[in-house]
Amino acid sequence: METYLKMLHATKFVGATLLTIGIAIFLYGTLMSEFSTIMGVGIGVVMGAVFIFLIGMILVASEEMILNSNQCKKESV
Repeated sequence: METYLKMLHATKFVGATLLTIGIAIFLYGTLMSEFSTIMGVGIGVVMGAVFIFLIGMILVASEEMILNSNQCKKESV
Protein backbone atom coordinates (compact mmCIF):
# COMPACT_ATOMS: atom_id res chain seq x y z
CA MET A 1 0.00 0.00 0.00
CA GLU A 2 2.90 2.33 0.68
CA THR A 3 4.10 2.24 -2.94
CA TYR A 4 0.63 3.18 -4.15
CA LEU A 5 0.59 6.20 -1.85
CA LYS A 6 4.01 7.28 -3.11
CA MET A 7 2.82 7.04 -6.70
CA LEU A 8 -0.39 8.88 -5.85
CA HIS A 9 1.49 11.70 -4.12
CA ALA A 10 3.96 11.99 -7.01
CA THR A 11 1.12 12.12 -9.52
CA LYS A 12 -0.69 14.74 -7.45
CA PHE A 13 2.45 16.87 -7.10
CA VAL A 14 3.33 16.76 -10.81
CA GLY A 15 -0.28 17.40 -11.83
CA ALA A 16 -0.66 20.37 -9.50
CA THR A 17 2.65 21.88 -10.59
CA LEU A 18 1.82 21.57 -14.29
CA LEU A 19 -1.69 22.88 -13.70
CA THR A 20 -0.33 25.98 -11.97
CA ILE A 21 2.22 26.60 -14.72
CA GLY A 22 -0.43 26.05 -17.41
CA ILE A 23 -2.86 28.48 -15.82
CA ALA A 24 -0.10 31.09 -15.50
CA ILE A 25 0.88 30.67 -19.16
CA PHE A 26 -2.76 30.83 -20.24
CA LEU A 27 -3.41 34.01 -18.25
CA TYR A 28 -0.22 35.59 -19.61
CA GLY A 29 -1.28 34.72 -23.15
CA THR A 30 -4.79 36.04 -22.60
CA LEU A 31 -4.13 39.24 -20.71
CA MET A 32 -0.63 40.47 -21.56
CA SER A 33 0.64 38.96 -24.77
CA GLU A 34 -0.30 39.83 -28.33
CA PHE A 35 0.41 36.30 -29.54
CA SER A 36 -2.45 33.83 -29.38
CA THR A 37 -0.05 30.88 -29.61
CA ILE A 38 1.00 31.42 -26.00
CA MET A 39 -2.62 30.97 -24.94
CA GLY A 40 -2.71 27.68 -26.87
CA VAL A 41 0.42 26.47 -25.11
CA GLY A 42 -1.21 27.26 -21.76
CA ILE A 43 -4.31 25.28 -22.68
CA GLY A 44 -2.11 22.37 -23.79
CA VAL A 45 -0.18 22.35 -20.52
CA VAL A 46 -3.41 22.36 -18.50
CA MET A 47 -4.78 19.48 -20.56
CA GLY A 48 -1.51 17.59 -20.10
CA ALA A 49 -1.68 18.08 -16.32
CA VAL A 50 -5.21 16.69 -16.19
CA PHE A 51 -4.22 13.77 -18.41
CA ILE A 52 -1.19 12.91 -16.24
CA PHE A 53 -3.30 13.07 -13.08
CA LEU A 54 -6.05 10.85 -14.50
CA ILE A 55 -3.59 8.25 -15.83
CA GLY A 56 -1.87 8.15 -12.44
CA MET A 57 -5.19 7.65 -10.67
CA ILE A 58 -6.16 4.85 -13.06
CA LEU A 59 -2.81 3.10 -12.52
CA VAL A 60 -3.08 3.29 -8.73
CA ALA A 61 -6.69 2.07 -8.77
CA SER A 62 -5.98 -0.82 -11.13
CA GLU A 63 -2.93 -1.98 -9.15
CA GLU A 64 -4.94 -1.93 -5.93
CA MET A 65 -7.79 -3.84 -7.57
CA ILE A 66 -5.36 -6.50 -8.84
CA LEU A 67 -3.81 -6.83 -5.39
CA ASN A 68 -7.23 -7.16 -3.74
CA SER A 69 -8.45 -9.73 -6.28
CA ASN A 70 -5.34 -11.87 -5.69
CA GLN A 71 -6.00 -11.75 -1.93
CA CYS A 72 -9.64 -12.76 -2.45
CA LYS A 73 -8.58 -15.75 -4.59
CA LYS A 74 -6.19 -16.91 -1.86
CA GLU A 75 -8.89 -16.64 0.81
CA SER A 76 -11.49 -18.56 -1.21
CA VAL A 77 -9.19 -21.54 -1.88
